[in-house]
Amino acid sequence: MSDLPLLEINNLQIGFDTPGGLLMAVRGVDLEIFPGEIVALVGESGCGKSLTALSALNLIEPPGRIIAGEVLFKGSNVLAMNSERLLSYRGAEASLIFQEPMTALNPVFTIGDQIAEVLITHGDYTKTTARQKAIELLATVGIPEPASRVDRYPFELSGGMRQRAMIAMALSMGPALLIADEPTTALDVTIQLQILDLIKNLSRTRKMSVLLITHDIGIVGLIADKTAIMYAGEIMEYGNTEDVLKMKRHPYTQGLFNSLPEPLVAGKGKKRLQPIPGSVPELKDIPDGCVFRNRCPHYKQECENEISLKYIDNHYYRCIL
Repeated sequence: MSDLPLLEINNLQIGFDTPGGLLMAVRGVDLEIFPGEIVALVGESGCGKSLTALSALNLIEPPGRIIAGEVLFKGSNVLAMNSERLLSYRGAEASLIFQEPMTALNPVFTIGDQIAEVLITHGDYTKTTARQKAIELLATVGIPEPASRVDRYPFELSGGMRQRAMIAMALSMGPALLIADEPTTALDVTIQLQILDLIKNLSRTRKMSVLLITHDIGIVGLIADKTAIMYAGEIMEYGNTEDVLKMKRHPYTQGLFNSLPEPLVAGKGKKRLQPIPGSVPELKDIPDGCVFRNRCPHYKQECENEISLKYIDNHYYRCIL
């Protein structure tokens, strides 16, 4: 693994302009992804994880905007790239998989035509060579009979196959970075595991970095080298996945695990779920100090002061405990 990160996000701050003023959705996020590494960004809906991922492609649109910070890809600031440089960067060097392929894919074009468009736009391909490459890519992601399915429309494929087609499109130019935004949300459990296994294998064989966005902390141990826990626009805990799953140093991380259902075991009663009390604060009501303090069972007066990330044993967490 390289000593230098492929992607480096420093002090990222993203806000939304509203009639009532500026609302901050992402506040001071720092994140690194090294070549060939899989990093999972985990959090509830609305916590800012997808905004963080979109910033890596400079895809934040009004009324949202990046207030401060930088996003470095191989040392170059993505946020300072002109439109021509961004066109070559998106798709060729960094690609995005959306969570719902049925809405992300164009329903009036075949799968093959949509993959070919990427190849022709970013590479030196003709229609004939792009079609052949599209068939190869569909085979790479495990779609059976790719030579016939290349001419299918999205509605003619199952949800799992559509997601594989999206992955094929994202891989078409051999990107160094793959951003997967909730890639298994709309799929059943068996297909979810297949897609995660596919992404992991592609990362290993291609030495490709992956930023996986998910709300399901239960899957990160299956795929991620490192895991960042996000809550209300801030990173609460970050480190090697094994350490995060074992230590759970932040109370929010502990709460996420306590709220997971356990499999039934013969001879044992059902474990009662322990939901996190309260709800995520609205952007206009973010508390001072620790943003989790109003829901935390370990609340102290000191939690109302600003709390920065601590670093202990290659593990970051934002808590006074």
